[in-house]
Amino acid sequence: MDRLRADLRDPLFLQGYALMINTAITAVLGLGYWVLATRLYSASAFGEGQTTISVLRLFASLTGLAFVGALARFIPVAGRRTAEFVVRGYVIAGVAGLVAALGFLLTLPLWGPVYSNLGGFGPGLFFLVSVLVWTVFTLQDVTLAGLRKAVWVPVNSLAFGLVKMAMLVGLAFALPEGGLFGGIFISWIVPTALALIPINWFIFTVVIPRHVRETEESAANPPPLREVGRFLAGDFPGTLSVLLIVYLVPVMVAAWLNDPAMFGYFSIAHTLGCMIELLAANMAVSLTVEGSFNAARLAQSVRNALRRTFLIVGPIIAVVVAAAPLILNVFGPELSREGTPLLRLMALAVLPGTLIEIYLSMLRAQSRARRLAVVQIGMAMLVLASVAAIFPSTGIVGVGYGMLASQLLIALIILPGLRRVIKAGRPPQTSVA
Repeated sequence: MDRLRADLRDPLFLQGYALMINTAITAVLGLGYWVLATRLYSASAFGEGQTTISVLRLFASLTGLAFVGALARFIPVAGRRTAEFVVRGYVIAGVAGLVAALGFLLTLPLWGPVYSNLGGFGPGLFFLVSVLVWTVFTLQDVTLAGLRKAVWVPVNSLAFGLVKMAMLVGLAFALPEGGLFGGIFISWIVPTALALIPINWFIFTVVIPRHVRETEESAANPPPLREVGRFLAGDFPGTLSVLLIVYLVPVMVAAWLNDPAMFGYFSIAHTLGCMIELLAANMAVSLTVEGSFNAARLAQSVRNALRRTFLIVGPIIAVVVAAAPLILNVFGPELSREGTPLLRLMALAVLPGTLIEIYLSMLRAQSRARRLAVVQIGMAMLVLASVAAIFPSTGIVGVGYGMLASQLLIALIILPGLRRVIKAGRPPQTSVA
């Protein structure tokens, strides 16, 4: 308890723990949501709902989360330009998501019949609006973290998750079908849109003005747009590449399988595996924020973040590997049988993934954009190539093999650089390149 109280006085741990708690809440409520969905909707409708949400997240989360590194790096030092900086992030990410989604809709026949429900002007327009809504929703959490108010993120997720589950139940009889206008997708996107209003009111009228006052001296000279642009030039392509692993792979698998029921089995195991990975990513976001606030303590922050992250994710990985069949059995015995190998492999991949996440967050705090791009693009190419090569012979479990092998290799490559920082008494000299 003494250690916990000491940790909660350290912004690095306070923000990291808050984001981890948020992930736990999201995982528990998400588990409940999908268990309800399997009970209330047919296997086909369940798989179609999962497919539509996956393609939504491909474009919204892909573009939104690609700006997470820049927001976490520069919000702490944006000073009087914080509100302008956040709005710019929302607008650029939203436009990027819309352009990407529009390109998808214009080439819809190339993606296979599984996405045919998105065809037509009305469905296409609704899908584009949904992409914009989810993009802004995605950026809210990192905005609060960058403002050192991540403790509010779990509150938002709890309310969102409960409303989403209530709507899922209420729409089960009114909209029992799957797809864009089915109960699963509608119950997902409507609470998202409703959450934008109170959270952004809180961010722009309460949190940002307080942040500007508190950082008046330390952020008296906000970074020029040119510096932000140089950082994005390296971080955005790299982050976008890594996010393809999370969001493009399910879309590719759905097209390869062309079987909504089987994709539903894959999606549950894949989502749970990504949730474990997100625990490490949460502490990494906090490390970027604190490294930006206090560059002199970066080496110590890296050591602390690694210790705490492995202390938390290690037991979780052990439990998931041992109890994967029981965890997935709540969705039914068939899903447990099909998804257990994939979930175990994705859980094991979190171990090297933790090293990678902490290393990347350290590079962001140092604004080493070129190295960021090289590591992230290399990892994405390795994962996507290995999954594409293995999937035809192994099926959905090939995604797990590709993730584990690729992340082990990248972790071994970046380990010497990470060790040099850990052993150093101070961070290496900061450079944009």
